Amino acid sequence: MTPRAYALLTWTEAKLVARDTAGLIVPLALPSLIMVMNGLGTSEPTTAYKGLTAFDGYVLPLTLTMITALIGIVNMPSFLAAYRKTGILRRLSVTPANPLAVLAAQAAVALAHTLLGVTLALLVARFAFDAAPPRAPFTAIAVFALATAAMFAVGLLVAALAPTPNAAVAIGLLLFFATMATGGGFGPPENLPDSLATIGAHLPYGASLEALSATWTGTTPAAGSLAALAATTLICAAAATKTFRWT
Repeated sequence: MTPRAYALLTWTEAKLVARDTAGLIVPLALPSLIMVMNGLGTSEPTTAYKGLTAFDGYVLPLTLTMITALIGIVNMPSFLAAYRKTGILRRLSVTPANPLAVLAAQAAVALAHTLLGVTLALLVARFAFDAAPPRAPFTAIAVFALATAAMFAVGLLVAALAPTPNAAVAIGLLLFFATMATGGGFGPPENLPDSLATIGAHLPYGASLEALSATWTGTTPAAGSLAALAATTLICAAAATKTFRWT
């Protein structure tokens, strides 16, 4: 597939995604709304976050993780499953496009969507709540890239296996809430049973939140979190490419 053909495929994917108003706005608005509601409460610097507030050290990384998870695990599978149902993938199957190119084009569009949401959230956090930037900014960028890759890989695998758009949404939402609940999305993981907290910390949501939070406080992310995100990316991306169906 030529670069021009790939660019055209990606642009077409972007236009299809942009037409879905709910899918475009909800993954950006919901995490930002939760962030704003948390930001309206009082928050003092604490030793738990190395002198940062809970908003800086926990809520902001949580918001970025939620945006990435919603777009990667919930949105992306539903779009690809809808393309399969409406015959878009069947028509693509008679072109030089291959599964890897289709998945890569969808991931590129989702990445642009994610970066837009993250930029808006960071601007709101900075100017409305005077949020602090990460103390290890380059590590934060690297961790965010790895976390995004892991979320997208999970979403691509769901898209490859889900038989219908409704099934893709159901599986995506189930995975999103399951990983969010065990990964600290509904409160500190310390409130969970030890075994459940350990599992959640090595799933994409918990691993991403823990590693991003570490970069905000300037500490080194846990090797287990990074390894979990890398392993999820490699395994799910390979499985998605292998099991991708045009029809």
